[in-house]
Amino acid sequence: MTSQQGQPFSFRSIALPALLPTLLFSIGEGAIIPIIPIVANNLGASLAVAGLIASMIMVGELFGDIPSGWIVSRIGERDAMIYAALLAIVGLITATFSANPWLLGIGILLIGLSTAVFALARHAFMTSFVPQAYRARALSTLGGTFRLGYFVGPFIAAGVIHLTGSAQSVFWVQVVGCLGAALTLIVLPDPAETLAANRAVSGRREGQELVAEEAHGLFQTIRNSRAVLVRVGTGAALIGAVRSSRQVILPLWAVSIGISDANTALIIGIAGSLDFALFYASGQIMDRFGRLWSALPSMIGLGLGHLVLATTHDLPANVEWFIAMAMVLSLANGIGSGILMTLGADLADKRNPAPFLGAWRFTGDFGSAVAPLAVAGITGVLSIAIASGVMGVLGLLGAGVLWRYLPRYVPRKPRDP
Repeated sequence: MTSQQGQPFSFRSIALPALLPTLLFSIGEGAIIPIIPIVANNLGASLAVAGLIASMIMVGELFGDIPSGWIVSRIGERDAMIYAALLAIVGLITATFSANPWLLGIGILLIGLSTAVFALARHAFMTSFVPQAYRARALSTLGGTFRLGYFVGPFIAAGVIHLTGSAQSVFWVQVVGCLGAALTLIVLPDPAETLAANRAVSGRREGQELVAEEAHGLFQTIRNSRAVLVRVGTGAALIGAVRSSRQVILPLWAVSIGISDANTALIIGIAGSLDFALFYASGQIMDRFGRLWSALPSMIGLGLGHLVLATTHDLPANVEWFIAMAMVLSLANGIGSGILMTLGADLADKRNPAPFLGAWRFTGDFGSAVAPLAVAGITGVLSIAIASGVMGVLGLLGAGVLWRYLPRYVPRKPRDP
């Protein structure tokens, strides 16, 4: 097995330096995501304002996508992730000591900005150096690493809340995760330097071409790729929308029906175990049968899960229904593990994928940012149940868009390895 640059490739050679920093970063993020609306509510925010503050992590990712491709191409994947981890720590300290919901929102926004750069850097590395025949499995493994963090993180959060009695103290979990990720990146050898050693043969001319290409920027890349981004990108935006709405609606729902802070973290953590368990199965499905066989069931499941949840808020067994739908949504999300990263890698320029991947992530993250804002707005004006129903309809709409356009731009059945 060889890399796209012709050098021998082995998953073992990149597993520790490529995936361990991602795991450490995502454990911290997995710990804080379920408790952001809880902290906001504890600081006096209404349910709708708590949803708005929770959405700031997605809004930050959206704005972070604008310079992320440029940053990664200029300073490299490893340095980009180190600086992103340090920026996240600034946001986390701000959130930890915030005395009102609005200062908390600023801290969460900074965390989102750092997440965009961190995720794009690792995505660009995997796209550049993993052979196409193994790409979906590699990227679903990367997605599974994030999911492992989102599985482990809430349990750590529940333990911290139990020990300290404060949901706000959970932010220190991600501070430790970011420090660990940065130290790991500094200490371990950079796999990109090893696998890309032969790039030096291309000389200065290739470097000048890459600089010239990067000068177009994110929005020029969006214009150049508008056909695929309008079609497949709409599906990506809807995937991002229902995924991010799930991350906001579940903790908000728990607050609205009176589940305790620690129990909310535990329930979301258990649901995350189902999400995590399916990451490699998703990659196998995509590599063997085609991307649509993962994307379509995932979107249908997410759409139906939101719709069913919307009907249960005032039922006597609303806690049991909440737990059941949290599991259903996690199963649906897990079967689509790595789908956005895989589609982005399929569609990107193989020689220099970062510009397109920045545009692709911006498209998906646009949906991820708008959906929580819509949830907050609909919750404030109408109710959280109606917000969940609207997200369910968007999930089914996204399934239709992907069914219509995905086969046109991505082969139904990728080449066998």
